Amino acid sequence: MGFYLGIDFGTSGARGVVIDEVGIVQQEVRYPFEMSPRVVDLANIWRTALFSLLGQISGEWRREIKAIAINGTSSTVLLSDAGGNPVDTPLLYNDGRGAVVIDRLKSVAPPNHTVLSATSSLAKLLWMSQQADFAQARYFLHQADWLAFLLHGQLGISDYHNALKLGYDVEFLQYPQWLEKLQISIHLPKVVTPGSPIGELRPEIAAKYNFPKNCLVCAGTTDSIAAFLASGAELPGEAVTSLGSTLVLKLLSRTRVENSRYGIYSHRFPSLKKQETKEDLWLTGGASNTGGAVLRQFFTNTELENLSQEIDASKASTLDYYPLLKPGDRFPINDPNLQPRLEPRPDHPVEFLHGLLESIARIEAHGYELLQELGADKLIRVYTAGGGAANNTWTAIRGRYLQVPMLRSVNTEAAYGTALLAMRTMRSPK
Repeated sequence: MGFYLGIDFGTSGARGVVIDEVGIVQQEVRYPFEMSPRVVDLANIWRTALFSLLGQISGEWRREIKAIAINGTSSTVLLSDAGGNPVDTPLLYNDGRGAVVIDRLKSVAPPNHTVLSATSSLAKLLWMSQQADFAQARYFLHQADWLAFLLHGQLGISDYHNALKLGYDVEFLQYPQWLEKLQISIHLPKVVTPGSPIGELRPEIAAKYNFPKNCLVCAGTTDSIAAFLASGAELPGEAVTSLGSTLVLKLLSRTRVENSRYGIYSHRFPSLKKQETKEDLWLTGGASNTGGAVLRQFFTNTELENLSQEIDASKASTLDYYPLLKPGDRFPINDPNLQPRLEPRPDHPVEFLHGLLESIARIEAHGYELLQELGADKLIRVYTAGGGAANNTWTAIRGRYLQVPMLRSVNTEAAYGTALLAMRTMRSPK
């Protein structure tokens, strides 16, 4: 029997899941990130986390792992030199310094394109190209690209999920001609299908950790799509809400929806089933900066659990917040200057938490309403992934707004969806 390893790099830590050939989880490993936003050595933290996860896996499973895939946070990017060494600190998914180049992007990109966001990969690249250390750079990489490179040794390869916000045309599977007008002197990644094999694990890594010599490293995906793959959702109208540090919505649709005005974009959906579909499906959605990170600013996990049990989820809170850690949101309001709204704050913590949960639920509902207004399939069911999936009170509040069945994902770990992606590699016809 063979095994498959999926690795998830999220905002709070890295996780690994080993599954067998029928998708049953054999082992889960974790590496929490203990860092402040001022930490500059992000790449080394990621490297340490990656190899720590490999080392935590039982030797029993490592000897039989056939394929590995990695997901990363969408639009978390870095520059590397010709040897793959980062030339500066990576820019995280929510870094909005690309706002200063939006006018230049608007002069070349089509109206309402996905890249026309301060946090898009292309906006970050354009901003990077204006910095002094850009002269040392040879490759522009997404987080998942660079981490996979550490395992297979090939630079400059990405997948069409991570490359979407770089401007890659996921419908025609090529870089658009308008991108050439920016004349950025760097290697853009070669883009392949998520889950497709890139190369075997580096021999020295296979030997050190006792992996098979022919263990394949596959093209990855983004964390939110990995969570969707793990959920069990597969029909048009089914959606997954990821309630992690941020709020991410993905709705499976027969129609592709793109609108940068609202931070909406669509990914080509990689079905994990063997049979071919007669129609292309799209994962349309967006990501908001609201979410669990705001809740953890005010409450511990224990407080969240205990206080939630005191909330009457059938009654609406009168508090109207827009919970953000700092100014700026991406979806359903795409405004880098949007101010957090966390006042008035009641004296009783239960009322305050109720107001926060209710407000995030309203943002989620607004997001799904917007997707449908712009042409996506009608919402029929919502699966929930991420830490917030375990909060029954929050689920009930969200259900009151969404008015559709609310289900917990079959598996809530994005690493599990990434392991399924790795497994599909070995099952695909040669």
